[in-house]
Amino acid sequence: MAGSLAGRVAIITGASRGLGRVMAIALAAEGVKVIATAGRPSADLDSLAAVHPGLIHPRVSDASDEAACQALVAEAQSTFGCLDIVVSNAGLGMIHVKPDYRTAPVRFWETTSEQWERAVALNLLGPFYLAAAAVPGMIRSGWGRIVNVGTGHGTMVRAHYSPYGPSKAGLEAATVIWAKDLAGTGVTVNALLPGGATDTALMPPDLRNQPDNGLLNPSIMAAPITWLASRDADGFTGMRIVARRWPQGLEAAATDAGWGPGGQPPGSDAST
Repeated sequence: MAGSLAGRVAIITGASRGLGRVMAIALAAEGVKVIATAGRPSADLDSLAAVHPGLIHPRVSDASDEAACQALVAEAQSTFGCLDIVVSNAGLGMIHVKPDYRTAPVRFWETTSEQWERAVALNLLGPFYLAAAAVPGMIRSGWGRIVNVGTGHGTMVRAHYSPYGPSKAGLEAATVIWAKDLAGTGVTVNALLPGGATDTALMPPDLRNQPDNGLLNPSIMAAPITWLASRDADGFTGMRIVARRWPQGLEAAATDAGWGPGGQPPGSDAST
């Protein structure tokens, strides 16, 4: 596939580390011009520019702010002439609600309205703001990709996992609706998820520091995001890809997004 994405333009949120960093580097390796964002300045964000010089453009931007999302889209269109790919990866996990949530779970009535508002703003409203700003231009060009980074169905309904689970369930439902709304336009909308607990900042440091922690490597996102962004994925929409299963092939990794025909029922498997 090398070179097949050259000249495309992408925005990836939450790209300074973890899944977002992997996806930004993977797309840039194929020649995509990537605006890579993070909510705050950091050496990790700045270092992205040197990975693929001239292709990755780090930006500090609040992915939960509508005006900031609109400004990113406007920058991409004015600087590069178009915007082809949007990857909404930025998110708040349970560690932001309670750092020791794995060993001392928090029940929903013990959370605060502020925690709910922050999670919904970043995990659900942010992807909407970015997609809504980007889609008109994609429709005009007749081609585009919206990719929402999701989580397992089991995680969405797991005890002690609100507000993270509900906000991600909402994003999954939005993915299906947006795909239907965009049918026939050339713009596809899909969910991509690792397929299990992954070695990112959403996991507690004490777990990440264990030598045999069983966490997935974020690098598993590279191959499926590259495929989703390519012309090979034309017409593939309203689906969810489990990155952990990607080595087994598309048929093993993909299923309907949401909980319709072919989709996994909630609570059946936290990795799917």
